[in-house]
Amino acid sequence: MPRSIELLSPARNLECGIEAVRHGADAVYIGAPRFGARAAAGNSVADIEALVRYAHVFGVSIYVTVNTLLYDDEVAAVDSLIDELQAAGVDALIVQDPRVATINHGRLPLHASTQMDNRTVADVRARLEAGYEQTVLARELSLDDIRAIHAAVPAMPLEAFVHGALCVSYSGRCYASEYCFSRSANRGECAQFCRLPFDLTDADGRVVIDPRSGRPLRQRHLLSLRDMNRAADLEAMMDAGVTSFKIEGRLKDVSYVKNTTAYYRQRIDAIIERRADEFCRSSYGRSTFTFTPDLQKSFNRRFTDYFLHGRTSSLSCFATPKAIGEPVGTVKDVRLTPASLSVAGTHAFANGDGLCFFDADDRLQGFRVNRVDDHGRLFPADPSALAALHKGTPLYRNVDAAFERLLSRPSADRRLAVSWLIADAPGGDGFCLTLTAEDGRTVTRRFDYPHETARTPQADNLRRQLSRLGDTPFATDASAITIALSADSFIPSSVLADWRRALCDALLAMPVVTPSAVPSSVPSSAVSLQVQTPMTSGSAPSAEPASPQPSSAAPLMTCRFCLRHALGYCTRDGRRLPWPEPLSLRLADGRSFPLRFDCRRCEMQVLRPSQESVMP
Repeated sequence: MPRSIELLSPARNLECGIEAVRHGADAVYIGAPRFGARAAAGNSVADIEALVRYAHVFGVSIYVTVNTLLYDDEVAAVDSLIDELQAAGVDALIVQDPRVATINHGRLPLHASTQMDNRTVADVRARLEAGYEQTVLARELSLDDIRAIHAAVPAMPLEAFVHGALCVSYSGRCYASEYCFSRSANRGECAQFCRLPFDLTDADGRVVIDPRSGRPLRQRHLLSLRDMNRAADLEAMMDAGVTSFKIEGRLKDVSYVKNTTAYYRQRIDAIIERRADEFCRSSYGRSTFTFTPDLQKSFNRRFTDYFLHGRTSSLSCFATPKAIGEPVGTVKDVRLTPASLSVAGTHAFANGDGLCFFDADDRLQGFRVNRVDDHGRLFPADPSALAALHKGTPLYRNVDAAFERLLSRPSADRRLAVSWLIADAPGGDGFCLTLTAEDGRTVTRRFDYPHETARTPQADNLRRQLSRLGDTPFATDASAITIALSADSFIPSSVLADWRRALCDALLAMPVVTPSAVPSSVPSSAVSLQVQTPMTSGSAPSAEPASPQPSSAAPLMTCRFCLRHALGYCTRDGRRLPWPEPLSLRLADGRSFPLRFDCRRCEMQVLRPSQESVMP
């Protein structure tokens, strides 16, 4: 039997959720009013229910994130929230705190959030035994890691990220935001400590020189990773055991959701079509687009496949945490009067485009295009930007105005394929009309109407009237309409239209059975397995640092990313370090965070500042 493959898209709000469905998502994840690990992306239950109603027409599942760590006094509120979400028709909850499983009592299927740090066979097996019905794997896993987990725990559906922003720390194991800014990442309030600029200093307090460029690593974004893009590896991930492909982005805008969803929809469909005996879609309906999806045109900090094929040297971007976008050529010439430039390349530009470049100090600069003349010459809104440009400077476009205009309008249509059968009603006058959808739902109605022989052939009119499905989610064509009448009977177009509407309404009222709609089957033993560590009372969840001033050896972050390796000095390769250790990351305010390298585990830890490094 083919394995069901799911494309899982993010939704910041109801609009994003509807567009994710329209552009081809098989499932959508969206934040609850509270407890959703993105404090800025909460949604009312009413909006979630509206999204469920829209999505379920196509068999699309709606997953709600309730994936923060909980305070003791919040458990009752989560219990009530689960009741509301169950009534709204939600298909599953994505959770981090193990107590949610205990209070859920099987009301909704549960998915183990990536914030549970699901990295090993033991982790995933524990989730299965505890009753979780899908596990979101850690982003750091390789294909071999995923393959081994699937082989050892084949009963657990595996979900993996394929696109979007990356956290440098293992998810759920970052306490830097809480420590520095009193904003807990595990409570949905991450302050993005990892996107800040740092100095990299050695044991003597000197700024380390980047051996690749010869520049000092002063106020560089040393923990800022590129964005994930695994579009080229979808088939390999399917073969390794992944069944749910997740796009990051619950804080992203609707154009990002449209573009990335459409792109991955096309790539996944191409694989499924070629290997239909092995894989199938997990929802119904086909999407058509008014644009050509292009991942380079949505927010990105350049791309990496992260650790999918092992450790590489292209994980980070020290220069900037901002969007860089697509390469569009190099500067051909610059004129100061009037302030303008021309670009060597094949790309066309439009008024409003955002262009950026790296200056002589490797700092990202940019400008808006105010006007493009008939010869393709660009006139910037701020002429001072030209001072840092010279012939040959590579240019990138991080805002494509023409592309954004396309996405600001209706850009996709999703329809369920249906077929019609019209036949004589048995036992006398009347007709039987049957409507069947691609998901297997079918409805038949008998309509009493006299058989009146037509003066002209009626087949074309029958097909024309039954094909008029414009205000419904259905689509058909002439080959899907079967006319099984004993005679060429006349049926007025207005009557056929009434019959068509009646059957469409009846079909829409029938529920679509999706894989995630199967009732949750939490084993009775799960309750005793799910409470690993009781939450403490007080002002912070137990998984957060227990003391405001713990030992400096306690890590704020544990990372698979390694600055030694990024700089070309992995000691596992036998390289001798050119600087005295320990290394530290120093913020502009003087706080210095020592780094510890665990080469046996191939990990880097960011530690709390020593008392001496904290500025008054």
